[in-house]
Amino acid sequence: MHITINSKDGVPIYRQIANQIRYMVASHLLEPGEEISPVRTLALALNVTPNTVVKAYDELEAAGVIFKRRGAGTYISDEQSPLADRERRRIIDARIDALLAEAHQLDFNTQDLLELIKERQAQLEEKKQATNTGSEKIDD
Repeated sequence: MHITINSKDGVPIYRQIANQIRYMVASHLLEPGEEISPVRTLALALNVTPNTVVKAYDELEAAGVIFKRRGAGTYISDEQSPLADRERRRIIDARIDALLAEAHQLDFNTQDLLELIKERQAQLEEKKQATNTGSEKIDD
């Protein structure tokens, strides 16, 4: 589990930890039932107080993202939380907003942008198929 803390971004550290774990769950980097770092281990790795990690874990537990087994560790919840779906949607919405803003600055209209997305999707699918068959196509 790789978490990075930015003390200059204005977001409380416990919230940064919680948000990054939410992201890892939503993107399936952390799977249901998977054990996550113990409080002290994560606190040491991030150079923060254990209370900071406890606060992040408490927030995640209240949201149903993780659960604790007394004396056995902390795990990603087995149940598909609506939070995970909301988090996945939030991540995509933020990326779309950034793409739309940049496309506007570069003078691309929505139709051009949609066409480019379809082209890229086709290229990625073609590359994926070539990789699966062992004969990857090299682009110029």
